[in-house]
Amino acid sequence: MYQWNDEHQMIRAAVRQYVEAEIEPLRDELEFGDLPPYDLLRGLFATFGMDQMARDGFDRAIERERAAQVGEDPNGESAKPAVPAEGAARDPSMTLIPIIELCRVCPGMVTAMGVSMGLTASAIMSKGTIDQKVRWARDLLSFDKIGAWAITEPGSGSDAFGSMKASAKRDGDGYLLSGSKTFITNGPYADTIVFICKLDEGNPPEERAILQFVLDTGMEGLTQSKPLRKMGIHSSPTGELFLDEVRVGPDRLLGESEEAFRGAGGRSASKATFSIERAGVAAMALGIVERCLELSVAYAKDRVQFGRPIGEFQLIQLKLARMEVARLNIENLVFRFIEMGAAGEQVGFAEASAAKLYAAQAATEVAMEAVQLFGGNGYMSEYPVEQLARDAKVLQIYAGTDEIQISQIARSLLADV
Repeated sequence: MYQWNDEHQMIRAAVRQYVEAEIEPLRDELEFGDLPPYDLLRGLFATFGMDQMARDGFDRAIERERAAQVGEDPNGESAKPAVPAEGAARDPSMTLIPIIELCRVCPGMVTAMGVSMGLTASAIMSKGTIDQKVRWARDLLSFDKIGAWAITEPGSGSDAFGSMKASAKRDGDGYLLSGSKTFITNGPYADTIVFICKLDEGNPPEERAILQFVLDTGMEGLTQSKPLRKMGIHSSPTGELFLDEVRVGPDRLLGESEEAFRGAGGRSASKATFSIERAGVAAMALGIVERCLELSVAYAKDRVQFGRPIGEFQLIQLKLARMEVARLNIENLVFRFIEMGAAGEQVGFAEASAAKLYAAQAATEVAMEAVQLFGGNGYMSEYPVEQLARDAKVLQIYAGTDEIQISQIARSLLADV
């Protein structure tokens, strides 16, 4: 794949028209008025039928998974293991196009959507039993409910596992969960929470298994904070979670078994979720870069200084040229992910880290250069490049900082030596 085909172009145009008509006019309320993004996202889903497609795809996947357990498919023939989320039959571009188009206007909305439908739902679909998937994942994938994936703690940051203090203690036939989480996307409004913690068996913390539990809002002992103030992506509510001996049954432990999380199992499950998130950053970066370049080209043509449009000055041309190079490179990464997904292949951990590292840095550099090109105007919130610059920076921080990506890439290279 080297370019968007006619169908892709048509869908992109339709989504862009919707975003410009229904979401862009509310940019100030999303940025500065604490308007939660969820109803707007549901409107987008309903308009393009994405909610019903998600339900139908989920139902078919569950039907195949149930049939595979008894060795037959729904038509009575011998069944192979179910392919999650429609496998090669699903066109990944249909997921990435809304991400790209939303990020041209409100990257934070993509973060809110991605954590709910991506991280939270994927964790349940990956490790959950069929009953758990039906109970929680279907509503997350259709965006009927909002999800949060809770791993980061006040003292952990990049050392998510080593510094983790949140714990699960056995209590009869269930568990008592305690601890706090911070920087949790959708935390203030989440209906469903995947809570990641260590099993406290009286052993040293570094030897404890990493478990994943599913919580519902309103459970006794669970407190969800108000949205936190932050530098950018204001349209993505971020909060804290506090658990004070929240009692859960074994039905809320993903997979309903501790064994899959023993050894490196719990860490591996979380890393698989990280890969999904990191690969998605490339699509987010593409939307930001496309919009910054589009705005910068128009401004360079219209803005006159020293008697000429500033686009005639070589230093301005250099900025625009570098933006275009970044756009092409990121777009090619997105094309690669689309092709891999269509072939039923998953992005490896190191490759996802490499893609995120480059795309995040490129998006931040392009957005900051757009501000520079706009000069004083670029520093004003009236101009979209100011918001896009603030929003782009978080791509270098969440889902693993640039420094963590570098470490992961290097370790992968050295491991193959």
